[in-house]
Amino acid sequence: MITANPSTTRRIPKHILPLIIISQFCCTSLWFAGNGVMDDLILVYKLDPSVLSFLTSAVQFGFIIGTFIFALFTIADRNSPSKVFMISAVLAALFNCGLIIEGQSLTWLLILRFFTGFFLAGIYPVGMKIAADYYDKGLGKALGFLVGALVLGTAFPHLLSNITQHLPWQTVIYATSFLSLFGGLIIVAFVPNGPFRKHSTKMDLSVLSKLFKNTNFKSAALGYFGHMWELYAFWAFTPIMIKTYNNLHPEAELNIALYSFLIIGMGSLGCIISGWISIFKGLKPTAFVILLASTICCLISPFSFLLNSSLFFILFLMFWGMVVVADSPLFSTLVANNTASKTKGSALIIVNCIGYAITIISIQTLGFLQTFINPTYIYIALAVGPILGLLALKQKKSKVDFN
Repeated sequence: MITANPSTTRRIPKHILPLIIISQFCCTSLWFAGNGVMDDLILVYKLDPSVLSFLTSAVQFGFIIGTFIFALFTIADRNSPSKVFMISAVLAALFNCGLIIEGQSLTWLLILRFFTGFFLAGIYPVGMKIAADYYDKGLGKALGFLVGALVLGTAFPHLLSNITQHLPWQTVIYATSFLSLFGGLIIVAFVPNGPFRKHSTKMDLSVLSKLFKNTNFKSAALGYFGHMWELYAFWAFTPIMIKTYNNLHPEAELNIALYSFLIIGMGSLGCIISGWISIFKGLKPTAFVILLASTICCLISPFSFLLNSSLFFILFLMFWGMVVVADSPLFSTLVANNTASKTKGSALIIVNCIGYAITIISIQTLGFLQTFINPTYIYIALAVGPILGLLALKQKKSKVDFN
């Protein structure tokens, strides 16, 4: 168990971090619930297959608006983060369940996914805020487990889709909504305010401009933004990659749902490993190497489709799935380390807000490119963000605290 200092060790129960992790996993399973049943949604509601990028982006856009509002009104800093988390989990679950209502238009489906994403803004970054209120030094390791839970939650609908393929598609929606309710209840019942929490008693509308005047904070955020260009586009298009490979090599017959879960889920292991490595090697060097690895994966991705070896293809995507997100908790830790305690929640939320705005652009970019470019080449475009992130990390004048 990691704590901020010896004086607070006895005050932090050992079950706190595992409960935050479980809750984060349960609630973030809502994120790709629509993607897990995308083929069924297209069939039942008579949609065009191209709606994948739009339905995914609707969640991202909702998350962006949600994070902006949460940050603008400093909701997680002025109120109990656990209560904010619980209320958000309940409302997100309700909007997720709306997908099962029959006879809906694409517009209503987009609205439902938008509000699911909106209330996810009170779950993922607020969960990081709760962890930051308990763990000061060693936060990188704690967030490694926490982001790992997000990754598993994101991948879980694909596993559910595979397990329940002989059951009605609504089973995936019911299951993820129930998990969200369960996760919210765990937080509010067993995870009180942390010892490092500093309550903000007033709304500070200038908090956003103040944050980005902080050179250390801004430098840490730039690396995160480059990483986000690649991350969610890779996750959203993982099933498309596997489907493309099956079309090129019909004899492969890869299980799209199962392998999508394994590939995305590998990121959970990557986050845990990166958290441990950063303790010994430092946050900045570890983040740099991981971001470089994912950049290389983007650039060589076309070759993975050409080889007639499904084993190599899956192993390559599993490695990519591991490194594509392994630097995420490191960047979040850098942001938290360079923010005052009373605005830490808002800082994490606003950085998420901008980062997820970038994901919409990258997802739509891939959706656009696949309409007129050989689909095996479009993933090279994902290297743009990581390259810019690497340049930000290499800035010698940066004064970010990387320890």
